[in-house]
Amino acid sequence: MEFQYRIWLTKNGKAFGKGPYELLMAVSRHGSLNEAAKKMGMSYSKAWKTINMVEERLGFSLLYREAGGSGGGGSQLTVEAEDFLRKYRHFLAAADEALTTLFQKHFTREDLP
Repeated sequence: MEFQYRIWLTKNGKAFGKGPYELLMAVSRHGSLNEAAKKMGMSYSKAWKTINMVEERLGFSLLYREAGGSGGGGSQLTVEAEDFLRKYRHFLAAADEALTTLFQKHFTREDLP
């Protein structure tokens, strides 16, 4: 038997979870919201709306944005976003460890049917 779970943070509604986390990590890798969205199979407009909604709910900017043009544009994570992602990643690791321990305590006994 295995278990699964989802964790998200709320602030005036669902503010942050796995999807926005993965999108921001992809922006960090690719240097572009557009490229990150493509790699995730997401439209640019959906990625843009997601980032704007998260920024609004969290109350700080996640990306430095440079408009495209002949030289191209790009996006980089803000210092606040990098710090937030680090905290979120550590929080998820601690939550996974705690939930795994609880699962093993309650559901891995031989007396389960």
